[in-house]
Amino acid sequence: MLKTFEVRTNNHNELIDITSQVQEVVKSLGVKNGICMVYIPHTTAGVTINENADPSVKHDILMEFSKLVSEHDHDYRHSEGNSAGHIKSTLFGSSVHLIIDHAKLVLGIWQGIYFGEFDGPRGRRVHVKIIEG
Repeated sequence: MLKTFEVRTNNHNELIDITSQVQEVVKSLGVKNGICMVYIPHTTAGVTINENADPSVKHDILMEFSKLVSEHDHDYRHSEGNSAGHIKSTLFGSSVHLIIDHAKLVLGIWQGIYFGEFDGPRGRRVHVKIIEG
């Protein structure tokens, strides 16, 4: 079972909580137990699981990513000008896997699923693959 939904980003670098959209996919498919894979098919975007209770966590993650990977490094060879986005998405990763138990995603009390945009603003896709079992 595969479902795809769209995410519209508004900033060059941004973290968007997509937990409720992924949970809605699980609900819409009627899955009670299994594995949920969230996959981002973009080379300048990614996905991660982290705290979603305090919005300052998103800020801090983006701030540290900007310190680690400069948008303005003049030594990049990639001609499109978005090398920093490629590097950040590699550090973030393109997929996460979650357990589905009793029709709910198994997440820690403070955890959420974040879509990471590193070359926006853009329209992006999120693929959610469910394996029942």
